[in-house]
Amino acid sequence: MTLEAGKQFETLLRYVRDNRGFDYTGYKRNTIVRRIGKRCTELGLTSFGAYQDYLQVHGDEFAILFDKILINVTDFFRDPPAWDYLAKQVVPKIAEKNGPIRIWSTGTASGEEAYTAAILFCEALGQDAFLRRVKIYATDVDEQALEKARAGYSEKDMESVDDILRARYFEPQGSRYTFKAGLRRSLIFGRHDLMQDAPISRLNLLICRNTLMYFTAETQSRILGRFHYALEDDGYLFLGRAEMLLMHGSMFEPVDLKQRVFRKIPRAPLRERLMVLAQTGTPEGGDHITQQIRLHELASEASPLAHMVVDALGNLALANQHARRLLDIRAGDIGRALKDLELSYRPVDLRGPIDQSFRDRRSIAISGVEHPSPDGSLRRFDVQVAPLFDDGGATVGTSVTFNDITNEAALRAELDRSKQEIETAYEELQSSNEELETTNEELQSTIEELETTNEELQSTNEELETMNEELESTNAELQSTNTELQERTDDANRLNTFMHAILGNIQLGAAVLDADLNVRVWNDRAADLWGVRADEVVGKPFLDLDIGLPIKELRAMIRSVLRGKPSHDEKVVAAITRRGKRIKCRVAATALAARGRAGGVVLVMEDLKAV
Repeated sequence: MTLEAGKQFETLLRYVRDNRGFDYTGYKRNTIVRRIGKRCTELGLTSFGAYQDYLQVHGDEFAILFDKILINVTDFFRDPPAWDYLAKQVVPKIAEKNGPIRIWSTGTASGEEAYTAAILFCEALGQDAFLRRVKIYATDVDEQALEKARAGYSEKDMESVDDILRARYFEPQGSRYTFKAGLRRSLIFGRHDLMQDAPISRLNLLICRNTLMYFTAETQSRILGRFHYALEDDGYLFLGRAEMLLMHGSMFEPVDLKQRVFRKIPRAPLRERLMVLAQTGTPEGGDHITQQIRLHELASEASPLAHMVVDALGNLALANQHARRLLDIRAGDIGRALKDLELSYRPVDLRGPIDQSFRDRRSIAISGVEHPSPDGSLRRFDVQVAPLFDDGGATVGTSVTFNDITNEAALRAELDRSKQEIETAYEELQSSNEELETTNEELQSTIEELETTNEELQSTNEELETMNEELESTNAELQSTNTELQERTDDANRLNTFMHAILGNIQLGAAVLDADLNVRVWNDRAADLWGVRADEVVGKPFLDLDIGLPIKELRAMIRSVLRGKPSHDEKVVAAITRRGKRIKCRVAATALAARGRAGGVVLVMEDLKAV
């Protein structure tokens, strides 16, 4: 990925976080870049900047994006050996304790692992005790997956649950199976973001399987710190097969590394150590007192640490040989005010810590103080400032001790380097393992998508096959109809030919009018009488023709016959032929019946003188 593409990608993640509250900045870049890049390819977009513009325009795309990023691959009793170990070794230990049992299944996706945990504790405690004692919190950032957990599972989803457990803990609801309502009250499903939301506390068991592997090492460390806080001191952490916690040994210790079961390591309480140097006196005489004072001085001189005492007035009261050599204290400095001496601010400012220790009556530690030794080497010290109390509890001074940690710091640095190298190797190993697991998850998700696509294609193929059969049936019907129409057309053609043969051979003028009195047939004798050919009048209104026949005188008769009142009538009129000859023409009109109604009129025109 180029530098410009990387900048666009980080800008896109911040945009999604600020606008929808989903923070993916803590996810491993390789995985999330691959998932979002796949969505960009589906949309035909060539850059992450273009995809951000697309999100700004299409608000419904956020839901599709979240579905692409989140790989919700889970199952009941996923990795059976791990669940068997949990059921036999961990659940009984939690169950034998008195009091409530709190379980958190985080990254639960569609809820199968939360219900699996419920089944294990029901089997161990019995259903009555389970309802009384157990509370299971199941959370995820994907609301759609949580809706599936609430709504129930298909027959395919339940394949990994044997028939006995299925009958005992699930009940059919239509085509789906739901956890029995009486037991379901002990499970609470809700949205929770591991990177932003506060953890659920006082837990006996925390289940987080194949979820941490999607986060960066820094984010994993932050989340594990919250898990450590959330668990009781004897609580258990149950991870997925890709997560080993090799770099967090100070918070969790493995119970069974192969099955990824860990126990919380309680942190020791902070304790302050008081370094009290008290001067004691007895009433037995000056020699004894002098001997006791000398004894204390010799004990201080014999101390391997640089040590000095400041009295209640702020004066330097005592400094042993190591302190005098280290801080260049002269004999005349004893009894002087500390603030007047160079050692009050070099190698470290002592005045503030001494005043605070004297005032608050508690020890103060100063770590990592550097000071050059006489041979020129640089030494490192931890400085401990502690108040001194007399028998009555009054503060009489302050003890300052310089503990040389130069060699220890060098060893610690070397140890840290070695540890860092080991952690780096472990991290690379874990990262490779997590990448492999992520790839396996994606492959499984892709396989499921392909199976779904195959089922859809099969369904589409069946629909097409059904449509094809319907089309074949329709085609057969159309073929039958076409054959029948062809037969009727042949009959009509024969009748038409027969009619034209009759009309063409009679010596009378003939015309056939339709129901609108438009000319449909005009024989040769009519054309010879009135001087207009058939192609000039067919389709035109008969009553509008301009020929030698006085059509206006015939109009009433023709319309009466068309109405069937009467069905036949005739009339003799004076007419002029096409040659200008005046004739007496008998016009006979007969109605054409069509389905019980007049469908037209047949006119027969005869020259009476020609008879």
